[in-house]
Amino acid sequence: MAAKRFAACFLRLVLISLLVAYSFSLPLNWRSLNLIKKVNRKGPYIGLITVFPPEETAFFQIGAFKPNQKHPSVDLSGRRFLVGKIHDKKVVYVRCGVGMMNAAAATQQMLDLFDILGIVHFGIAGNANNSLSIGDVTIPQQFSHTGIWDWLNSNRSLNYDEASLDFKRYINVPRGDNLLGHIGFRYEQFFSEYGKANTARPLFWANTTRQWLQVAANLKGIKLNQCLSSSVCLPQKPQLVVGLRGSTANIFVDNAAYRDFLFQNFRVSSVDMESSAVVMTSLSNGFPVIVIRGLSDLAGGQSGHNSIDTFGSLAAMNACKVVVQFIKQLHLDTREPGFPRCIQP
Repeated sequence: MAAKRFAACFLRLVLISLLVAYSFSLPLNWRSLNLIKKVNRKGPYIGLITVFPPEETAFFQIGAFKPNQKHPSVDLSGRRFLVGKIHDKKVVYVRCGVGMMNAAAATQQMLDLFDILGIVHFGIAGNANNSLSIGDVTIPQQFSHTGIWDWLNSNRSLNYDEASLDFKRYINVPRGDNLLGHIGFRYEQFFSEYGKANTARPLFWANTTRQWLQVAANLKGIKLNQCLSSSVCLPQKPQLVVGLRGSTANIFVDNAAYRDFLFQNFRVSSVDMESSAVVMTSLSNGFPVIVIRGLSDLAGGQSGHNSIDTFGSLAAMNACKVVVQFIKQLHLDTREPGFPRCIQP
């Protein structure tokens, strides 16, 4: 009898061990889904997306983010989504990684898996507008993807509505024909909750959410950092500017001629590598979105070295200051008629 009980207990232990081993052999995604369900029961949340470690460091240095004590984070597909509060507003934060593909993937993950009210994207950017200065924070009204091109032969004529770039204009040593040809800028193919299924419409300028821009406009008097230390300061006090244009491409712009081309043809004031992807992904899914970027450099317009190494951290801190104040001022009542959860660009 004792032998039978021992055999039965041993069999149960073996089965339990096999079940535990099987559960840990499942992809991380599956084990995270149960945790996400628990997190969502406490929602909804504002989604926060930044890009790379210096921006994340500035975000945590502000000290406004308070992690959830029971479920502080969810790891999914190599990214860590942090759950917490800022000024009693529930938020989910993630660092997406550099580039448009990372930005779109992280945004779609957040919108698909978490109970999200809208997206606040923030970080640093290059300054393409001579009326703005390093350290300023810009909250653009419109974004364009300026990295989707037709790269044409030099003998092909250009016929593009938005703009075109002819490399021949930038050759300063005559060596015959220009073999690089020219670039014609394409429209995005935009798929939306409001469109016919499997049918895209052309889109060059994607608008951030008007209601959220109005909230941001009330923050224009915010005090931003001017100095890194007692000996390293900007020549003027940084300001918050709301309502300009921004451009995005998988290109780090550090070239005066291309900077001037972007401003003259598209009137963009900031250049970065993620914002358009976050905006278009949010709009495609019907969610409000806003972008807050601190200007860290002149995108090649400087006479010496790029200032991102010197003032990148200051620009990131200023952007984070605006993010925290924006969340504090943002009124989120999903019961109100017309709450902008689903909006059209």
